[in-house]
Amino acid sequence: MTTDAVSGVWTDSLELCRALAARGVRVDLALLGGPLSADRGMEARDVPGLVLHESPCRAEAWETWLLELEEQLAPDIVHLHVASHGELAWKAPTLVVAHACPLSCCEALPGEHAPERYAHHWRETTRGLRAAGCVVAPTSAMLASVERHHGPFRSTRVIPPARRAEAFLPDAKESFVFSSCRVWDETKNLAALEAIAPRLSVPVCIAGQAPRTVQAESLGLLSPWELAGWMSRAAVFALPARYEPFGLSVLEAALAGCALVLGDLPSLREVWGDAALFVHPDDVEGLAQALRWLMTHPTEREGRANRARNRALTFTPRRMAEAYLELYAALRVRPLDSWGHPLLHAG
Repeated sequence: MTTDAVSGVWTDSLELCRALAARGVRVDLALLGGPLSADRGMEARDVPGLVLHESPCRAEAWETWLLELEEQLAPDIVHLHVASHGELAWKAPTLVVAHACPLSCCEALPGEHAPERYAHHWRETTRGLRAAGCVVAPTSAMLASVERHHGPFRSTRVIPPARRAEAFLPDAKESFVFSSCRVWDETKNLAALEAIAPRLSVPVCIAGQAPRTVQAESLGLLSPWELAGWMSRAAVFALPARYEPFGLSVLEAALAGCALVLGDLPSLREVWGDAALFVHPDDVEGLAQALRWLMTHPTEREGRANRARNRALTFTPRRMAEAYLELYAALRVRPLDSWGHPLLHAG
């Protein structure tokens, strides 16, 4: 399994590795980039039986290194998190997890179109995804957007990510609105949250990389333990996103007992249904009204928080691992073509 040290892919990978280890599956985790921080190194060491392989620092050497690693380890399955790696000359059946789609990101921003600089990315991503034995996405909405830009694919699955509930336990709630994401990512639409912060009667606290000077309280980049602590105390979690394939921070906040106010997107509605309040990303006043309403109606807020947490508790690591194990087994028994990929399409 490949991963990286700087994005949410690391957290996804570790959660899955831990759940697979509980089922007796050994995983060799190939780290692209690095080095690992002390916190993430400790996380990896806590996963039973996990073997971590650190890549060369030069990205142009990764493909050769990965193929040499496969030759050395002879795995049953190659589980990839970089789309372009799907077209390498693998011997084992492959799957690629599509975490995001830059072309869809561009479409989500007002007046934006996919820039010419994405042409090379589109070609490499398309070749990699079409060559993979299976393309996995976290939601049906995400899968549809990836297929529209890069398909058709040999095989597809929707497998939502998961978080351990014990890592995000609710605590006594305090009267503030919390948000967490890459602050510089315009698709998360934190500008809307910043715009209404002075008009709310409660603080708005935002955690994430490269925080700007805003009227909300910028917390900067938090450790996983600090992030869980803030979520456990926050009454409401807000993410008025314009684009979000799944929303790991939303899942974590829901486990921590936050009521949810989210951008009205097909992917977020697919995940949360009636367990969240949805606001159109352009409706700044609607966002303010939703937050004011929740903060002034504690009984309703607590009820919605409970619904969100109950929904979040269905996204268990065990369920995720079982879905991947079923997919691994299917990839190994299907008829293969001369590249070692399944011949049959199964959505």
